[in-house]
Amino acid sequence: MKVTVIGTGFGRYAMAPVYEKLGFDVEVVTPRDKQAVARALAAKADLVSIHAPPFLHHELVMRAFENGQNVLCDKPFGKSLAQSQAMRDRAHESGRLHFLNFEVREKPNRAKMKQLIDSGAIGKPLHLNWTFYSNGYRHGAHGWVSDGELGGGWINGYASHCIDFMRWIFDSEVAQCGGIARIEVAHHLDGGGVPRKATAEDAYSAWFVMENGCTAVQDTAYGASVPMPMSVTIMGSEGGIQLVGDTKVVVRRAQEDLTGVPAAERIRLGLLAQEGEVYEFPPAPGEAHEPALLPWLTRVREALLTNTQISPSFDDGLRVATAMDQLKRNIVTVAQVC
Repeated sequence: MKVTVIGTGFGRYAMAPVYEKLGFDVEVVTPRDKQAVARALAAKADLVSIHAPPFLHHELVMRAFENGQNVLCDKPFGKSLAQSQAMRDRAHESGRLHFLNFEVREKPNRAKMKQLIDSGAIGKPLHLNWTFYSNGYRHGAHGWVSDGELGGGWINGYASHCIDFMRWIFDSEVAQCGGIARIEVAHHLDGGGVPRKATAEDAYSAWFVMENGCTAVQDTAYGASVPMPMSVTIMGSEGGIQLVGDTKVVVRRAQEDLTGVPAAERIRLGLLAQEGEVYEFPPAPGEAHEPALLPWLTRVREALLTNTQISPSFDDGLRVATAMDQLKRNIVTVAQVC
């Protein structure tokens, strides 16, 4: 099977090696070489895998479908809701297979959380709290990531994954959302060393209410002064699950009937006797995205072989884009100059 990977950043260093491990014949093309892209899209491949900057997603996706290709598109799904809608509609019209690269669902620790929740380990899931602070872009160069007009920003880059995860966990769509977005690093140096003003957020704190009544909070930053361990907590009617530092999943279950137990003793029991199963996920050797990409692209490969549409698809991409569009309309942006 052949895959054409468009994108020489994430596409080359993360996607291409996994495709090769799965036996694909891989061609990697830069989106900056228009002639190479035209040749690649005109050639017959089993899949076109698009990992160019988001402001190019719409054009490349539409051209791939015009050439009768199956398409995998990275997130964010275009730079606007209108582009997302157009790409999803074109995918349905084309009759070709379409996949959205929400590979984080397949990360072993996330998959374990989903398995535990589906098995009833914490009863009915009710609330999700997600915190993550990274300094990965604090000293990054100016580019599309810090340019709102080009599809940049931490909401497009990170909330897209978080929103898809909570849709998957709660089996429901976002009904309402809002919050605060922050520009914590106001300027980045361009290639010539000139400071350029950031026009896209690098941090946000958001709340969500799902259609089924579940709730969620996300608090995260990409330009923080120091990184902090990730924590994802899902509270249910009979317990909770927590992902600690992206390396450990802990299940905590509600106590047996405590009727008649004094309040102080209930507190003590709550603090000392809740921990249940603990699942360890030490960092895997090699490229950091491979543990999620390998099972995800294995599913994509099987879908191509059997001509079967699977999720996450462009339908999921559109639903996440719809939620992000609502979030951006309801959010307040604050500049915190560093």
